Amino acid sequence: MTERIVLAYSGGLDTSVAIGWIGEATGAEVIAVAVDVGQGGESLEDIRQRALACGAVEAYVADARDEFANDYAMPTLKANALYQGHYPLVSAISRPVIVKHLVKAAREFGATTVAHGCTGKGNDQVRFEVGIQTLGPDLKCIAPVRDLALTRDKAIAFAEAKGLPIETTKKNPYSIDQNVWGRAVETGYLEDIWNAPTKDIYDYTATPEFPPAPDEVIITFAQGVPVAIDGHKVSPLQAIQELNRRAGAQGVGRIDVVEDRLVGIKSREIYEAPGAMALITAHKHLEDITIEREQARFKAAVGQRWSELVYDGQWFSPLKRSLDAFIEDTQQYVSGDIRMTLHGGAAIVNGRRSDTSLYDFDLATYDTGDTFDQSQARGFIELWGMSSKVASTRDQRAAGK
Repeated sequence: MTERIVLAYSGGLDTSVAIGWIGEATGAEVIAVAVDVGQGGESLEDIRQRALACGAVEAYVADARDEFANDYAMPTLKANALYQGHYPLVSAISRPVIVKHLVKAAREFGATTVAHGCTGKGNDQVRFEVGIQTLGPDLKCIAPVRDLALTRDKAIAFAEAKGLPIETTKKNPYSIDQNVWGRAVETGYLEDIWNAPTKDIYDYTATPEFPPAPDEVIITFAQGVPVAIDGHKVSPLQAIQELNRRAGAQGVGRIDVVEDRLVGIKSREIYEAPGAMALITAHKHLEDITIEREQARFKAAVGQRWSELVYDGQWFSPLKRSLDAFIEDTQQYVSGDIRMTLHGGAAIVNGRRSDTSLYDFDLATYDTGDTFDQSQARGFIELWGMSSKVASTRDQRAAGK
């Protein structure tokens, strides 16, 4: 029986050429796997037909938009996950769901190897291969660009020689990855980190310098998940899409950062994540009134570690699974409404309400009706500062000798 290889297929030049390139290099049959995570563009059927026209023996396509929003974007939201304090893990959280479908297709079609289009310099090769090793330990992995010398110029020449039904002449200077959670742009002109991004880079967001009138939105959460916008029920996918539209129109969610890649180099990245950043902002403000102080402080550290694990391709790891359990427990009372104004590139929270809030007006007020017993403060301060006071006394005594 001829060996079979499943290929993560985008429908673009490189992965279209990879179908025949892998076949010639290995003698195996190629099954193309395309997963819709909200990246837009062509229909799955068009992508399926192109894969078959480029030589794939089978084409597996999956509409995973709701799955991605529910099972990958929502855990990211609950963690308030921002890698290095900036990046909402746009590409990092899409790779595990793609991996899940690659392994599923490998089982369905009897493949022994999984292929992806990543280079040897990026994070995605790690995310794909660690995920595949975890979900399918018996499966092998190859990367045509990295392992089979498939460079772009060779890809163009191969496509033209074979008459493949893909565009080969237009060269976008940027590397772009996108899904419903956001959009990532790198390489080209951006590799000089002194260069400011040009307007043509952006697609999900309008220019914030000339915004339309302020847009006020009320986001309703239930246990950390958005369930309504302005009183209208929404699914997680619909919530992200609606805020992509509304926050994007105000230029919210533009991120320009130099980040630390897992492979040891620094990389300049431009991200657009209007829906993600608006939702994370709202969610964090709701947590501020519903999560107890010490729990919230510890959760911030957990969220940072969670972000690093996911960025580093460890979505399926035991530690990430354990952190998920803690984060999920913290969301028990994260329910209520956040009122937010979107305008000029900013998402500003100006109202909060929750039936499970820990904010007590009578304790917080300085007006008549204050129930906070200020007479207890003096003794509290004495005890709170006791260890520092004792240490300071020791230090002064030692310095005087």
